[in-house]
Amino acid sequence: MKKNLGKILIFLLLALHVELFASTYEWSATTNKTKAYKNEAIHLRYVCKFSDRGELYTIDFNPIGAFKDYDIKLLKEETHISNGKRTSSYDFLAFVHKSGNISFKFPTIMKKTNEDSIKNTVLGRDNAYYEEFTKEKIYQKELNIEILETNSELVGDFTLNVRKDKPKVKAYEPYHMEVVIKGNGNFDAIKTMVFNIDNVKVFESEIIENIKMTKDGYSGTWSQKFAFVSEKDFEIPSFKIEYFSINDKSKKALHVEGAKIEVLKAYEKEDLLDDVDDSVKINYDFIYYILSFIAGFLVSKIKFRNRKKIDKKQEEFKQKISKCKTMDELVFILLVTDKNKYKNIIKKIENNEYKTVKSVISEIN
Repeated sequence: MKKNLGKILIFLLLALHVELFASTYEWSATTNKTKAYKNEAIHLRYVCKFSDRGELYTIDFNPIGAFKDYDIKLLKEETHISNGKRTSSYDFLAFVHKSGNISFKFPTIMKKTNEDSIKNTVLGRDNAYYEEFTKEKIYQKELNIEILETNSELVGDFTLNVRKDKPKVKAYEPYHMEVVIKGNGNFDAIKTMVFNIDNVKVFESEIIENIKMTKDGYSGTWSQKFAFVSEKDFEIPSFKIEYFSINDKSKKALHVEGAKIEVLKAYEKEDLLDDVDDSVKINYDFIYYILSFIAGFLVSKIKFRNRKKIDKKQEEFKQKISKCKTMDELVFILLVTDKNKYKNIIKKIENNEYKTVKSVISEIN
């Protein structure tokens, strides 16, 4: 009786797996634009609908990376089951760097647990020679987009707010200025601002970005702080940040007005000593350095950016790994670059401690 029950159970499980293997799926691909400007965000959406819960399927779909003509960034990835049917969706943002026609047709690997794997699991077989998955490589529907020229790397719509101190300070007292840019666009194209003013020490803060990614691109604020220290009157030059406005479809500019700063004498000889003996010489250079130190302390609340020389080899290395789509490609680059330096990361990859290529790149950077 027990043997019969066992056979019946196995039969039911095998019958069940036939239904599981009958699962089908259908992909769809859409974009929110057929025309876009260079460096404008393009929303790409891919959806896979299954005829059932699709439990035997694993999807390998990862077009993310920085490529020659465009960048692809992940916006979100979701899977949900409704009425017993699975739907997996993938949302990306594409940023194209040159004008002309561009087409997106990404490959996808559909991995499915095969029949032998189910049988060996159900029947308890120990067979090391069967494959657990079958793989099918498909290509997503081709999406064609016309990319229009802008003549500007910075694209979007922005507003500018400049916060300044009153244009009158004492000698060696810092004059503060903050530039805040708010809006939507490719904020990474905004260049660091640098001031070179004779006889003025300029302290620059790190760039502060408070942005988020939406289907319309990046949205938020970009800001940088400055502190100017001098013993004489000085002038901060005006400058402009050019960008291409998506809303107005024309080139525009954010103008930062210059400022003339009046510097008052902070200390007089008689203020330093009540009665000065003519035989005693005061070292005003020493006082200058002391006051410069104090001025530096006053602006210490700003996180200053260390100017570093660009390491071309490191930049090339980062570009190479950003283009990797598989773990094997990434391991190869790490081995030929510096296998000793990256041996721990290579070991983790071999032990399957990383879920995605992106997570490895994030740790390296």
